Amino acid sequence: MDTQSVKKAGEKYLPQMTRFLRDLIRIPGESCGEEGVIKRIAAEMEAVGFDEVVIDGLGNVLGYMGEGARLIAYDAHIDTVGLGNKANWNFDPYEGYENETEIGGRGASDQLGGIVSSVYGARIMKDLGLIPEGTRILVAGTVQEEDCDGMCWQYIYNKDHVKPEFVVITEPTDGGIYRGHRGRMEIRVDVRGVSCHGSAPERGDNAIYKMADILKEVEALNENGCGDGVEIKGLVKMLDPKYNPEHYEDARFLGRGTVTTSEIFFTSPSRCAVADSCSISLDRRMTAGETWDSCIREIEALPSCKKHGAKVSMYMYDRPAWTGEVYETECYFPTWINKESAPHVQALADAHRALYGEERTNEPGNVDKRRRPLIDKWTFSTNGVSIQGRYGIPCVGFGPGAESQAHAPNEITWKKDLATCAAVYALVPSLYKGGAGGDVTQFRATLTDNDIK
Repeated sequence: MDTQSVKKAGEKYLPQMTRFLRDLIRIPGESCGEEGVIKRIAAEMEAVGFDEVVIDGLGNVLGYMGEGARLIAYDAHIDTVGLGNKANWNFDPYEGYENETEIGGRGASDQLGGIVSSVYGARIMKDLGLIPEGTRILVAGTVQEEDCDGMCWQYIYNKDHVKPEFVVITEPTDGGIYRGHRGRMEIRVDVRGVSCHGSAPERGDNAIYKMADILKEVEALNENGCGDGVEIKGLVKMLDPKYNPEHYEDARFLGRGTVTTSEIFFTSPSRCAVADSCSISLDRRMTAGETWDSCIREIEALPSCKKHGAKVSMYMYDRPAWTGEVYETECYFPTWINKESAPHVQALADAHRALYGEERTNEPGNVDKRRRPLIDKWTFSTNGVSIQGRYGIPCVGFGPGAESQAHAPNEITWKKDLATCAAVYALVPSLYKGGAGGDVTQFRATLTDNDIK
């Protein structure tokens, strides 16, 4: 195989990729408002010669190349988070900017660059005859990931009936190849009180004070160690074989679980009354060995939750897509990790090695990460929570940009990454040796018994 031709093709298409990315950045596309971005992607797919382009009922754009029963997919979520405090931006986040090496703007790294490289990676496959016989290539531009990771792929799997052999997730990987990440869930805690006039608070039962007790214990759960004398043992315990004998090694690779309070709510008749209810939202990141029910039970077992009769539950998600479609699901996003030896992971490694050698290829600003092992994991979560976490379809990550740029002001990506990723994507299907079976998965968190489809 002439790998130099693939590499040169990635470089050749860089001006088109740069133009395409800047066009996408200029179109606001937060979760549930992605219509303009989706239609611009569909137009680019048609212009570069995709064989079929479909916008499904949820608003995902699915572009296909090739023919056959076998399907290999590339996923890029195309929604972005909001801007935050615009005063923190040094440039217009939607107009962005471009210089010799960088492109700036909201979504540049997270993760509009991924769809750009995927579209042109498929174009290179077609140009150079790199699509294996009997194989279709799917490039999916997916919606609402920032709101509800993986819900888009629940729709694609259950409603569109699309089931790839494996999926390359194009979230930013700092030039590395990622084989898993922690899961997460969104937990709600509610306590009740009794209101009364603020001039005589002793007549009531202040729900905010109850929640204050719980908040300190949630913080302790995140910060404490796990020694024998510690009443509330910290989440770090899952790195210890004593508490996590089957999965502590995977947990050490993925990183410990975490919990933080992300929102607080209350009700009160007025500002001069005692609060009669208080609720908090918890962002819970789960490592190997933790499950949705173990995380719920862990909060329920906190002394203050028991004392104050707290109700602990999981959030549900039901926001309408830009098409108006609603796909209700639980806010639970399973942990997953693959073996490094898995065929789809090695296909990425082989493609990278053939084109660019063993070193990571991201920019000098991430020098510390370039010295880490080539095959690694994400800190945040991706659509892989559904693709592999729910449905067991193997996933592997390689994408342009840097994790540190995600959700940050003055977000940038590097032009070089766009060309690198497009070339690697183009080479992967022809290097994939197949045989993806039960042995590819090292860990998958348990699913809930919720019957939502």
